[in-house]
Amino acid sequence: MVKLNKEEFNNHIFTRINNLIKNYELIKEDELIAIALSGGKDSVLTLHALKNYQNYLDFELVAISVDEGIKGYRQHGIDSAVQNAKDLNIKLVQKSFKEEEGFALDDIYTDFKSACIPCGVFRRNILNKTAHELGAVKMATGHNLDDEIQSFLMSFARGDTIKFSKFGPELDMIHPKLIPRIKPLWNTPEKEVGMWAILNDINIHLDECPYSHLSLRAKIKEFLNTHEDQYPGIKNNVMESFKKMLTFENTISTKLNECEKCGEPTSANICKACELKELINGE
Repeated sequence: MVKLNKEEFNNHIFTRINNLIKNYELIKEDELIAIALSGGKDSVLTLHALKNYQNYLDFELVAISVDEGIKGYRQHGIDSAVQNAKDLNIKLVQKSFKEEEGFALDDIYTDFKSACIPCGVFRRNILNKTAHELGAVKMATGHNLDDEIQSFLMSFARGDTIKFSKFGPELDMIHPKLIPRIKPLWNTPEKEVGMWAILNDINIHLDECPYSHLSLRAKIKEFLNTHEDQYPGIKNNVMESFKKMLTFENTISTKLNECEKCGEPTSANICKACELKELINGE
């Protein structure tokens, strides 16, 4: 087994990320970029990569963590987020479902087919509101190449073509209150993210969410990994097909309103977060 050279591997992975940021102009000078920091390997690599990119461009960083309220699981991720932000001298703003919404995920997940449904809705809502309050112009997430392929196939399987507009390394601003997302790890394989963390002995949260096995994403991830082992290159083939689709002009128009209850951006009259809270509260 060939031993990896840490310096060479770090140069390889950071060069790819830097090139993606530069080629797509994901970050511009003097911008404040918020990083969604869970403490897992992907968000922690994003934190380190953007800190590294400050060597080439003058911009500001702030990190945001969200405690969903999953007993026996989330605290290690929060600890990792705190430690990595401290090590890199990046301000970390901590939020929680309990403080922002009045309940923990453990309290309400049984109301849904999958805990990932309310988790995703409330987490995105809290991250977006916090980034907006901080004055961030973009939010960097840790979505890697595998995540993007999985999301693409999930939307494809559901016939949800509107979601195709949310793919790619950057999303345009479509509402003043909706912070655009950027994905610095968009073309970085998940396997390499893990290798980076291990080679550099980075403090990360490695545990799988206890609710994740119930999701469609988990099933698609398992399917892709199994077939990648049997037929190497399948993930890249899917990604290349996906990229070709992105080259066509997107004719899907997304018009956003403001939620009648909370004022957050939504494509409906009531945002998904308020809709779920009505269900949780039995309204």
